[in-house]
Amino acid sequence: MVAILSAVAIPVGRYMPGDGARGGTYETDCLVRVAAQAMREVGVSGKDIDSVILTMNPPNTQQVGFSAHFASRLGLQCRGQMSEVMNLGISGGLAFDQGVNDILLGRADIVLVGGVLYQSAIKGHVGMEQGIRSVGDVEFQSPFGFTPISWYALDAARYMHDFDLTPDDLAHVAVKSRRWARDNDVAQFREDLTFDEVMASDMIVDPLRLHDIPQRADGAVCFLLARDEIVADSRKPVVRVAARGFAHDGHHQVGDHPHDMTSFPAAQQACTRSLADWGRSLQDIDLFELYAPCSITELIVMESIGLSARGQAKHDLLQGRTSLGGDLPVNSSGGCLSRGHPPALTPLYGLYEIWQQLSQQAGKRQIQNAQSGFHICELGNYNAALAHIMEVA
Repeated sequence: MVAILSAVAIPVGRYMPGDGARGGTYETDCLVRVAAQAMREVGVSGKDIDSVILTMNPPNTQQVGFSAHFASRLGLQCRGQMSEVMNLGISGGLAFDQGVNDILLGRADIVLVGGVLYQSAIKGHVGMEQGIRSVGDVEFQSPFGFTPISWYALDAARYMHDFDLTPDDLAHVAVKSRRWARDNDVAQFREDLTFDEVMASDMIVDPLRLHDIPQRADGAVCFLLARDEIVADSRKPVVRVAARGFAHDGHHQVGDHPHDMTSFPAAQQACTRSLADWGRSLQDIDLFELYAPCSITELIVMESIGLSARGQAKHDLLQGRTSLGGDLPVNSSGGCLSRGHPPALTPLYGLYEIWQQLSQQAGKRQIQNAQSGFHICELGNYNAALAHIMEVA
């Protein structure tokens, strides 16, 4: 089995120096500090780490060959692999997954998994052309200027048409997320947020308002993964990777194969495969971290994985079941709306939350007696998903 030896994350926020700016901390320096702290906390040196797997940085990163430069700064002497991983929003999950696999395959005893993302100071039109618009079909969809938020707005409009959902209901997702984030030291937004403030905020893409969507954010996070027996010597609660599941359902947004916009089949399939791998059911999970960039996405993913019945996620939300003290804690970190959403790193921040909860380090937002956690990162309308189940050994 594979367990988490240590983990460190900086608060999601804005760290990227602007064009021509002096000072600030650039990507390599930022991630080296985070990784060094993770290593120092458990007495691990560079020669102890067999593999380093990072999320790939966007085109604006000045340091090419990032993983090699990073490894040299820490004196890592790898025998397993040294790589950078990228697949949109599931990048962090894939990096984590590869780290687990290196240990299971016997290539490594200790693996460093992590990433740093700077995007907050990228000029809007540059970010749009480098990634946000061009993730759609570049011949069929991109010429019309569709962005991921536009697709989620279409999902929301269709969901409102098919089910009894209103903009008021969506606002409660944002309010619930902020309540969780108030006590999360790594959250981007921790100030109180009221229902009236959500409803008074600017409309971004109808029906999604400012607080229904994530804001620009930077971040850095690092995990040290190791074989169970190594982690057992740390004298801390041992949180291990119990199961995983992946799926891609063969669709890409709205194309020439009609499909349901209000359900993510890949998320359902990935969840089912992870539970089969675990040998238990969804009802045995104590907390859920969902990638869910927008308010509508949280509801759709809840239903897609079977946490709520179809069209019923809003009722679970309004009844307080997904809030602190509820029986279905969802996004106790504050999720993308409040903890923050540096996209490639978001899965790692979600896994970091589960590690904190299961190792009893979540403070005021601690879910009592939590023994297992479910994490899923999904590409939404790009129809791929990766799930992990963590448990206390």
